[in-house]
Amino acid sequence: MAKTIIATPHAPTAIGTYSQAVRVGDTIYMSGQIGLDPATMQMVDGIDAQIVRVFENLKAVAEAAGGSLADVVKLNVFLTDLANFARVNETMAKYFSQPYPARAAVGVKELPRGALVEADAVMHLGK
Repeated sequence: MAKTIIATPHAPTAIGTYSQAVRVGDTIYMSGQIGLDPATMQMVDGIDAQIVRVFENLKAVAEAAGGSLADVVKLNVFLTDLANFARVNETMAKYFSQPYPARAAVGVKELPRGALVEADAVMHLGK
């Protein structure tokens, strides 16, 4: 199957050798998003603002691919401090409703640009 690259100005431009998302068939693989404001390409301040920005960035990529966060089937969340996991859950509840996507939450030592949280996703647009 052919790959289609998904890009939107409503999410941060790639800061490395990757695409915002790649579509293969009805599946969209979304690259990790950190708390970068797409307008300024600067990190937003604080864990709560970064979590919101991560989900806003993922939402923008999902919409650019022709879907929404409701189409996400798998989400991976990376945190530099797992004590912030409850905050992720609180914010995630504002962006996702049941049935929730499958999810992993992983504690990591560091993230790009000093981010405190990153998330990537897989979205399926088929019936």
